Amino acid sequence: MALLETVVRGRRTIHRFKAGEVPEAALRRALECAQWAPNHKLSFPWRFAVVGPATRKKLTEIGVSLEGGESLPADRLASVRGKLTAPGALIVVSCKESPADALRAREDYASACCAIQLMLLSLWSEGIGTKWGTGTLTTHARTYELLGIAPEAEKIIGFVWAGIPAELPDAPARPLLEQVSRWLP
Repeated sequence: MALLETVVRGRRTIHRFKAGEVPEAALRRALECAQWAPNHKLSFPWRFAVVGPATRKKLTEIGVSLEGGESLPADRLASVRGKLTAPGALIVVSCKESPADALRAREDYASACCAIQLMLLSLWSEGIGTKWGTGTLTTHARTYELLGIAPEAEKIIGFVWAGIPAELPDAPARPLLEQVSRWLP
């Protein structure tokens, strides 16, 4: 099996991380790889924000408040906080908005998603697990404000959590190629 195929087939979404930071050099290599994603008309629509400890702490508090705040049962509160603080690194990925051009917006979103995949594969090739997350925290106005992202100019398309995997999930079953492809004459 070729090296790329091994990395692609081996990568998993990691839900539990060991304590410890991700080396900055590995994050930089991943972001450099992401820059090589295909993008129509070389629009380079992606934007990356590597979130430091102080901002991450504030982001965690926003996440806790969105889940119900300090009134949550202690185990649930610890779970929410752990989910947001356990991974060694957090990269927020956003995409430039093109409100006047629906086709450009679609192409740019697709390109930014390709950039995320390249980032995930780069990190995985170095033994660093990732989770690409979306949800309420990624869409909330307070998140945009904290991260300094103008929602009319960019949309957050995901949080990439990165760190050393605490466990490696089994590979999920994939459909047969014949189920998802057609070869035309």
